[in-house]
Amino acid sequence: MSSIPEIASLGDIAGHYDAMLCDVWGVVHDGKAAFAPAVAALSRFRAERGPILLLSNAPRPGDSVIEMLDQLGVAREAYDGILTSGDAARSEMQRRAGQPFFHLGPERDRAVWAGLSEAKEAKLDGAEVILCTGLFDDEREGPEHYKDTLATARERGLPMLCANPDIKVHRGTRLIWCAGAVAAAYEAIGGEVTYFGKPHPAIYDQAQVKLEALAGRKLDLTRILAVGDGMQTDILGANRTGIDALLISSGIHAERFGASPDAPEAKRVASELDGEDLFAVAFQPRLKW
Repeated sequence: MSSIPEIASLGDIAGHYDAMLCDVWGVVHDGKAAFAPAVAALSRFRAERGPILLLSNAPRPGDSVIEMLDQLGVAREAYDGILTSGDAARSEMQRRAGQPFFHLGPERDRAVWAGLSEAKEAKLDGAEVILCTGLFDDEREGPEHYKDTLATARERGLPMLCANPDIKVHRGTRLIWCAGAVAAAYEAIGGEVTYFGKPHPAIYDQAQVKLEALAGRKLDLTRILAVGDGMQTDILGANRTGIDALLISSGIHAERFGASPDAPEAKRVASELDGEDLFAVAFQPRLKW
């Protein structure tokens, strides 16, 4: 079994990197409030080392996520820009201009196609594609509530665009189902799904371009650090791209690493990563300097 060091401070490894890709939900906030030490750590890295691009699987355009970050108390000094899976999904919706789509997700995600003049929302029986941004009511529903809807879509051969590959996220202390869980259920019955966001390569290509624009120069991938709490999103995506990863262990997988989110066991962290065939240069319970 491989070993993985626990770091006390982001500063322990910051000197090896010139830029950062940082996950948002579970690292910078929990859906209810910002994590002040994480915001401070990002602000210091940005001041001392280089640009930070927030890389999020939020199924909404980056501009609307920035508004939410403002409300949660995430200072804009903590990052230079943001790229979301919602941005990528919006680009695809623009490419499919005029094609009727069925939106499976909450009202708050309508920003994905807001302002696209030829966007045509339709009922399921009149749609040619499904845009999945989540569940209609993620406080009360799970993927099992969509069994009949997905079966009907599969019978019609409708492709699904998944604007958030995450399976679950924390909202405060609760775990909430995300679009990725619905998309997985659709794939399980033979449905065709296209995913936008981490860990898929396209968003990392876009992220590198955006980071280099922020830095004003070409960046060596080995000098970029990806920070995140999702093993099958943040860590897998970084591994596939050739970027070093820092795992935040108190996030979505906290119960797999020990009895307390703030006291993870290094051997369990290493074992869980090995079991997923993943690698991180280090882990930290919560992002801080």
